[in-house]
Amino acid sequence: MISPRYHREIPQRYRLEAGKCKQCGNISFPPRLVCPKCKSKSFETVQLGREGKILTFTIIRVGPDKFSKETPYVVAIIELNDGVRLTAQVSDCDVDKVAIGDKVKLVFRKIQDEGKSGLHCYGYKAVLT
Repeated sequence: MISPRYHREIPQRYRLEAGKCKQCGNISFPPRLVCPKCKSKSFETVQLGREGKILTFTIIRVGPDKFSKETPYVVAIIELNDGVRLTAQVSDCDVDKVAIGDKVKLVFRKIQDEGKSGLHCYGYKAVLT
């Protein structure tokens, strides 16, 4: 059974939806109930761009059980062109050739299988451009 948390996060995971504060224009991803800059509670939903660059990264060589078959893999903090920062796995690359400043694009991919039923959970990953 898919966890309730995963189900609640589908708009962010599938469509990269963020909250833009109507008062100060700050974009929060994932969306928040209160703006961290001006404390307003009024937001509009915006869709984030899919291109950005790697600010920093790490190579996971010994991963948790769910991802142990994928090691080694890269997890990076990415700054999208609209200024939003997020964490994502960088896939389809040689882990030893990833560098800070590399351009990436977010793509829709399978993240993991959940539970004994093996339901597929999808979301975004980054690929080098």
